[in-house]
Amino acid sequence: MSKFDPYEHLNVSLNEDGTLTRHLNLPKLPATGEDQLLPGQTVVSKDVTLNEKNKTWIRIFRPTKLPSNDKSVAKLPIIVFLHAGGWIDLSVSNVFCHETCNKMSHEIPSIVIGLEFRLAPEHRLPSQYDDAVETINWIKNQASDPKGDQWLRDYADYSRCYLYGASCGANIAYNAMLRLLETKIEPLKIVGMIMNQPFIGGKNRTKSELELATDQYFPLPVIDLLWELALPQGMDRDHRFCNPLTEHNKEKLKFIGRCLVIGFGGDPLIDRQQEFVKMLVMSGVMVEAKFDDVGFHNIDMIDPRRAAAILSFIKEFV
Repeated sequence: MSKFDPYEHLNVSLNEDGTLTRHLNLPKLPATGEDQLLPGQTVVSKDVTLNEKNKTWIRIFRPTKLPSNDKSVAKLPIIVFLHAGGWIDLSVSNVFCHETCNKMSHEIPSIVIGLEFRLAPEHRLPSQYDDAVETINWIKNQASDPKGDQWLRDYADYSRCYLYGASCGANIAYNAMLRLLETKIEPLKIVGMIMNQPFIGGKNRTKSELELATDQYFPLPVIDLLWELALPQGMDRDHRFCNPLTEHNKEKLKFIGRCLVIGFGGDPLIDRQQEFVKMLVMSGVMVEAKFDDVGFHNIDMIDPRRAAAILSFIKEFV
């Protein structure tokens, strides 16, 4: 029997200098730009540089048909989208992420801001949290800048901002939120957080991790390798970036606001996700948990029906 290689499973190879070569070239889509409306186009999108030095940027999506109240345009909630990809891969411009943001913007309807954060291992944690916090500050600054982004100025409701992350993106949303509790972001107000199959871990194995250790999609050696590539050098899986149960401040957590947590029974991380929900509830957070017995980690990237179900949960929540 050949030895299982987690690098091969992830379609990446590690270079001598500690960087990765990513062999998976998923198709990418450009932003539509601000004005070229095609017949039947429901959403327009544009790219904005966030931090030139870090090569980070955001893609902003807005619906072409805007709901109105008494002839004035109704302001839309803002959803900050943090993509999956195990810290090491994917982009807000790849087809799946772009389409997810498109659908959210159209169906909720909302202004969606997808973040192109830095990837590990070239940039280890907490770089991704820094990028998310920088995005929130960028949004906040648009509110008071007369030369700020026109879409946000004209269409965004700054009092209704949500953080939405899938897999590692959910981990980023949570850790960014903990930091944001200590900063002033008015007039922006984060009123909810959506964590879709949060990627969290720990040194001690859970029952679901052991039972699903050889999961064909997300096996344990792959999960371990992703943490090894993402965590700060010399830190283990009980570091708070990975294991939110090791150190948490109940007093602080209760200010998080509403949370929606989504998970699937065939995900090796399901036990951790349920413990995480318990910890949040015990800390006084209002949590709505949607756990389905059937399904695996990132099923919504493969199964359009699951993606549609998750979108309807988000729509209800927002």
